[in-house]
Amino acid sequence: MEQKIHFPAEWHPQSVVQLTWPHEQTDWASMLDEVTDCFVAITREIAKRQKLLIICTHETDVRRRLGTVNFENIIFREIMSNDTWARDHGGITVYIDGKPVVYDFVFNGWGMKYAANYDNLITRTLAKMNTFAKEVEVVNMQPFVLEGGSLETDGKGTLLTTVECLGSVNRNEYLHPEQLEIHLKALFGCSRILWLGNGYLAGDDTDSHIDMLARFCDEQTISYVQCTDEKDEHFTELQAMETELKAFRTAVGQPYRLIALPMADKVLLEGERLPASYANFLIINGAVLVPFYKSAKDLLAQKALQEAFPEREIIGIDCRALIKQRGSLHCVTMQYPEGVFIKIPRNFTSSKG
Repeated sequence: MEQKIHFPAEWHPQSVVQLTWPHEQTDWASMLDEVTDCFVAITREIAKRQKLLIICTHETDVRRRLGTVNFENIIFREIMSNDTWARDHGGITVYIDGKPVVYDFVFNGWGMKYAANYDNLITRTLAKMNTFAKEVEVVNMQPFVLEGGSLETDGKGTLLTTVECLGSVNRNEYLHPEQLEIHLKALFGCSRILWLGNGYLAGDDTDSHIDMLARFCDEQTISYVQCTDEKDEHFTELQAMETELKAFRTAVGQPYRLIALPMADKVLLEGERLPASYANFLIINGAVLVPFYKSAKDLLAQKALQEAFPEREIIGIDCRALIKQRGSLHCVTMQYPEGVFIKIPRNFTSSKG
């Protein structure tokens, strides 16, 4: 009998969100205090509402920085990491015949751009430490390379992604485009894939992850980065992306409801433009966390997302620190849907890997 595979949307009820904490051996070393403040802010908002898994090198140090948060909602795992981008080294969850399965794809530093030897081991190490519920199967997906930031799902059989990323060099060159589509549909139980051929952000070293450009908000709604300034270097590409999005149709043949997010004000570091994006928001239980960049456009993005998520609280998080390493809020988090995570006993103490 053929297995029924369901890839849940991000708004599906969640059991936990993962953060991988910055430390002195990461690229954050020169600005560790600044970026840690951002992680503390993210932690506070998530822990108010649901469980949070923190991967770190020293639990006591993290506890000290967190101060007064809801520790009853936090579980720590001491595991070595190269960096903090949990969206891309975290496990990706599907349900197979109703049971949760965590796919452990190869993470190779976005096409072997950066070291990822520790990050690539985090999910399997979590499994060895009995972090997931007993009924959860963790599947090693070698040699397939895939990052969570490269995929969006509506939870109803449609994937949204970019040609630039999934078709890039040093990821899955052994697969022709047709084979790649067949493989993705089989793994995620999807009936169709919407491929964006246009759209990029300067400074993005992920090869145009979809979560920087366009996001499902529900089955009929896509929010996306809109550029209206003809003098902006992104204008032509993002206008072309907008045209593609307008041509896409839902599974029942209707145009998508499109909600435009403002193009973030230019953020420069040593003369180089960074990929600041309001599309890099995180959906959690009852709320949406949106990156802010200390700009008047922050409130415009918040208003647009309130339209997209009328029943959720829209909370801004200052992500000016994160963008200095070319990522943002969604990039440093990975959600796991209900049924994946263990229940945390009140007297829990962390395990070390």
